[in-house]
Amino acid sequence: MQQKNIIGYEKEYETKDHPSIKGLQIIEGKNNFPISWLNQQGYCEYQLYLEYMKGIESPATPEMTHGSEIHQQLEDIFKQDSTPSTFEDAVEASKEEASMSRECFVVSPEYGIRGFIDEIWMKPDEIVIIDDKPGRTPYQSTMNQVRAYSLAYKEMTGDERKIKSALRERGTENLFWIEIFTPDVEKEIKFTIERMHGLFDGSKPFVPTKNPKKCNSCRFKNKCEHAK
Repeated sequence: MQQKNIIGYEKEYETKDHPSIKGLQIIEGKNNFPISWLNQQGYCEYQLYLEYMKGIESPATPEMTHGSEIHQQLEDIFKQDSTPSTFEDAVEASKEEASMSRECFVVSPEYGIRGFIDEIWMKPDEIVIIDDKPGRTPYQSTMNQVRAYSLAYKEMTGDERKIKSALRERGTENLFWIEIFTPDVEKEIKFTIERMHGLFDGSKPFVPTKNPKKCNSCRFKNKCEHAK
């Protein structure tokens, strides 16, 4: 499988920062949030409120730091043996010969999402979108995150090949969860994304977790009025 280092995109979008919500952008006139926020939303929506709307800062956990280090190491190794390519050329060439890319940026102005796919396999008969996670448990939040990457890829390319969403144990080759991105799955993730936009436009409330174990391990627990 060829290794393609995505270095550019043919299409550019009008982008600016949201005036009051940290990390939120306005792309093509619509709010656009990082897909990684779906993982946080599944853990506790109120974390999103505290961090991005109230601007409360919290140091990264050791797990977050370790994960970032592994990501960077894998990216550096990948770049040594990869061939530079535009995103569009990589997608088109993969219809004839399989390739893989890392840290592949996808953006959907229509659905208001954007993010970097950890690894994507582009094969003549299918697309496999992989998100690396610690452990081997497919939580709803992590499944939603990789489903959103699949949605953004599909909307960005119009690719009619079968798309699979997968979770991989970080630092290994173990794909511990994989599913086909069916119309039903697409409908479900669109519903979740719509809720996220409702949080940021004020039409829906941020709901805190009711799980005291999550509260005890939350890095915002000393700043949260809902902490158990």
